[in-house]
Amino acid sequence: MLNTTIAALVEYALQNGLITEDDRIYSVNALLERLHLDSFEAPEAVEIRPVNEMLDTLTDYAVAQGLCADDLTARDLFDTGLMGCLTPRPSQVRPTFRALLAEDPKKATDWYYALSGATNYIRWDRIRRNMVWKAPTEYGELDITVNLTKPEKATTTGAAFKAASQAAASYPKCLLCVENEGYAGRYNHPARQNHRPVPFVLDGEDWFLQYSPYVYYNEHCIAFSSRHYPMVVDGHSLRQLLDFVTVFPHYFMGSNADLPIVGGSIFTHAHFQGGRYDFAMAKAPVETPLCFWGFEDVQAGIVKWPMSVIRLRCADRSKLAVLGERILNCWRAYSDESVCIFAETEGVRHNTITPIARRRGSDYELDLVLRNNLTTEALPLGVYHPHPELHHIKKENIGLIEVMGLAVLPPRLKRELARLAELLVSGGDLRADELTEKHADWAEELKTRYTFTAENVEKILRDEVGAVFSKVLEHAGVYKRSPEGKAAFLRFVDTVNEQ
Repeated sequence: MLNTTIAALVEYALQNGLITEDDRIYSVNALLERLHLDSFEAPEAVEIRPVNEMLDTLTDYAVAQGLCADDLTARDLFDTGLMGCLTPRPSQVRPTFRALLAEDPKKATDWYYALSGATNYIRWDRIRRNMVWKAPTEYGELDITVNLTKPEKATTTGAAFKAASQAAASYPKCLLCVENEGYAGRYNHPARQNHRPVPFVLDGEDWFLQYSPYVYYNEHCIAFSSRHYPMVVDGHSLRQLLDFVTVFPHYFMGSNADLPIVGGSIFTHAHFQGGRYDFAMAKAPVETPLCFWGFEDVQAGIVKWPMSVIRLRCADRSKLAVLGERILNCWRAYSDESVCIFAETEGVRHNTITPIARRRGSDYELDLVLRNNLTTEALPLGVYHPHPELHHIKKENIGLIEVMGLAVLPPRLKRELARLAELLVSGGDLRADELTEKHADWAEELKTRYTFTAENVEKILRDEVGAVFSKVLEHAGVYKRSPEGKAAFLRFVDTVNEQ
């Protein structure tokens, strides 16, 4: 069985273009070394199974022989090392990507995406376990994912942000550094022997492209700087986003905000996230046209979206970058006490943006999502953050992916929603069950609107989770969707024009 699996894994690598026939014997011997074996007999025939199953078989052997501990982290470290034996070297990957990029950007990313899956860098077997659905709302169909591949993150507070910025491993400095390429990993850092980022240039700076191992949406990619320095949203980063969609016009590219609470999870390394997917926000129409003085040829407007979004569109990307930077700089310093917007308190700044760039034919489009991370005693996790009554569904930061309309919800919800469905149908006590107690208020309100049956309960809960997520985004919006909120939003636009 062991010989058969080794042979099948090598044959898989051949069929997926990871190695050539000249590499066959070398690759077998590399796997033998990893498994502490000193002999091999090629079987007459092999059956190629899914790559994760073949790796599991070899890792099971390693565990039985004491070569690997029997826990998920150790197994991941070990099977990534096995896959690294079959992954092309950077000197093979990069020229192929560059040649395809010169021919057709889509061909380059199609090839690279397939490579990232074939090497098991993207662990498709785990991603397919995620619960995924669409929920209809007044803002269009929102994407909902109950993420079963990563643990629920704690909300990033200001103190945690500062500590994370100051603390760095000696090597690699963070999960995004290019030094992860080929790195064996350790218990607090994933193995990356099968990781092959590809280089390109953004606004005169060397960057790399990779795909996310977790792939929340189609071709979910990450662009990161070749240098380890903190991420910041400024005019340079806006030019880089627009530069990216020039090089890869079939992708969008966005940046998390650069402040805690409203930002992402990695602040220590400049990076963006993008891919080939139309989020609900990208489909949302402009509901209030705007005009910015001196930029009359730039189409502008407020987007019909639960968060506060200014959309700019023009064939000249340099104009979008200049106007985007002007709006950003004005927002950084802007306060409006009447709607609880403060640029800073006690020397701590609160205003930033989440920017997203995309192409619309020959035009460029830039969405600027206004963000503010103010906290109060009543709302210590953030005024523009999901409020406590929504934490039973979503408590984490609202980052770039959520801003665009994809809810990344914690894995606990798989069990909790299943149990909730059982009790809603049976009429059981929602408050007596530890899995459903936190959802009881929400569920009791749902019971006033629905009669639950075994046939309809799952769809109702999924749609209502989508409704909760739309409220999450409304809470994160700095200008509320009310006459007062719209008037305040237009006051800010007037301030931009006055400056």
